[in-house]
Amino acid sequence: MERQWFSTCCVLLLLVLVSCNSSFAAAGAKPLYLKYKDPKQPVGARIKDLVKRMTLEEKIGQMVQIDLTVASSDVMKNYYLGSVLSGGGSVPSPKASAAAWVNTVNGLQKGALSTRLGIPMIYGIDAVHGHNNVYNATIFPHNVGLGVTRRVNFTSARDPQLIKKIGAATAKEVRATGIPYAFAPCIAVCRDPRWGRCYESYSEDHTIVQKMTEIIPGLQGDLPANSRKGVPFVVNRTKVAACAKHYMGDGGTTKGINENNTVISMNGLMSIHMPAYLNSISKGVATIMVSYSSWNGKKMHANRELVTGFLKDKLKFRGFVISDWQGIDRITSPPHANYSSSITAGVGAGIDMIMVAYNYTELINDMIYQVKNRIIPVSRIDDAVKRILRVKFVMGLFEKPLADLSMVNELGKQEHRDLAREAVRKSLVLLKNGKTADKPLLPLPKKAAKILVAGSHADNLGNQCGGWTITWQGQTGNDLTSGTTILKAVKSAVAPSTQVVYSEQPDASFVKSSKFSYAIVVVGEPPYAETQGDSLNLTIPAAGLTTINNVCGSIKCVVVVISGRPLVIEPYLAKIDALVAAWLPGTEGQGVTDVLFGDYGFTGKLARNWFRSVSQLPMNVGDAHYDPLFPFGFGLTTEPIKS
Repeated sequence: MERQWFSTCCVLLLLVLVSCNSSFAAAGAKPLYLKYKDPKQPVGARIKDLVKRMTLEEKIGQMVQIDLTVASSDVMKNYYLGSVLSGGGSVPSPKASAAAWVNTVNGLQKGALSTRLGIPMIYGIDAVHGHNNVYNATIFPHNVGLGVTRRVNFTSARDPQLIKKIGAATAKEVRATGIPYAFAPCIAVCRDPRWGRCYESYSEDHTIVQKMTEIIPGLQGDLPANSRKGVPFVVNRTKVAACAKHYMGDGGTTKGINENNTVISMNGLMSIHMPAYLNSISKGVATIMVSYSSWNGKKMHANRELVTGFLKDKLKFRGFVISDWQGIDRITSPPHANYSSSITAGVGAGIDMIMVAYNYTELINDMIYQVKNRIIPVSRIDDAVKRILRVKFVMGLFEKPLADLSMVNELGKQEHRDLAREAVRKSLVLLKNGKTADKPLLPLPKKAAKILVAGSHADNLGNQCGGWTITWQGQTGNDLTSGTTILKAVKSAVAPSTQVVYSEQPDASFVKSSKFSYAIVVVGEPPYAETQGDSLNLTIPAAGLTTINNVCGSIKCVVVVISGRPLVIEPYLAKIDALVAAWLPGTEGQGVTDVLFGDYGFTGKLARNWFRSVSQLPMNVGDAHYDPLFPFGFGLTTEPIKS
């Protein structure tokens, strides 16, 4: 019995020793080498190694982008999702800090990293005039104003273009919140101001839009001289992946109706709407977003000829192509009808990442079914995944997938606000200065006894910023973020002895009886975005017109128009002493008063014509019926007052 007990003990001891030796050996062994995790390997080799390890479910997961509102760490892990976005107004919490954003993004990233292969997700956000979804960010002028600045954007080694500086500042503020991907720039060529997205366009002239693609190296960094054509490039962690949008023809739809049909020949499409994409690709843009619109009746989201045939095959674009928000759904009318066929059409056209937003399980299940049943070829899935991974590898996401708090102070930084203020100054266009040329009203004297500031947009930061500010549609009022209204800027600019009286809608008798030296009237459009901004009349709201009549009919006045496009102004022009197009200037209202009061001169030249009446539209330079109120390139200049 004792011998049996002894034998049993020996066996148990031997098993323990073997087990321990195995554990020690495992602990001392080198970890399994994975080529795709080795930053010393060429990007192509890393992509090839990773793709061959991926299951179909993991590949399809990489192609899916969901909105923050439905994202969680578990969702990222369970569905192998490749991307998350914040749609307009989709935030961690109201007025969230940069640190709160970083923590939110990192929480989702940790879910992605916990998957079998640990592929990092890429977080995207609309940063179309600064980091516009985020509280306290610097809000730059919308593109319609920035296009005006092209004549003062002289480059030198020491002074990059203004637009490039704006791209760099925006990248820092986006990275401050832990986000590495911005859905910008919009390089649409707006050919009809009735379009609700016209303010997202730099100009009606493609050559100006081409120049403005210099924002891409601002966002991503300068492309190395030896770079291959079409290969995406992001220089470091202070930069973001950019997105040229919306491919293509979105600014040329009939009557400017959003998401509508662009009727134009292939030659016209290529000569007007394509050139800025050529510039973007040559500057290493990482991604391109497809347009909701159609070309001659064919939905761009389903246009294989232009997405795969031209963009990918002919132009050799090697970044990834992303859909617009629920763009696959909108291939059909009504949206989401026959969704399965829309998936076939969209993915087959060459869309690599699908901004599905919400219904991701339906999309994933349908795509798996279609691949397994050979409706969508595996080769198309592999192409999409390789492109997405290429961008992620190039950005360094595999090496440093998690953001830290080192850049949080970049958000709303004074240096960026000063840059935005400069951009406002250079985006203003002086359309009229004095009822006669020999008696200019501007620049205004700072030392005046009493001045009137009036109008719906004078003390309204939301109106001043426009759509795509904090929320998708933007919002009126002074509650949305931090900045300086034009009224506040006026009060800061004038002499201490000058009395500033503000009245949003003064009546004529008040104006006549109050002995004002002059008036500044600030009126324009309310905030809007996309289809909600489509307009067939393009008129200043009635309250604004009443204010112009009441004030300018009584005393000398300068009217400052805050708008995303030219508006009907000719019937009221005779009453107005001076007229300034300020577009949508953003948070830095001092840029307006810097020029009104002569600290700087007016330099801006129209980047689109200013029509007389909407009956002329569409009307662009070169048209046979071209007869604008103010032609393309027009803009009076003034000299700064020497102190």
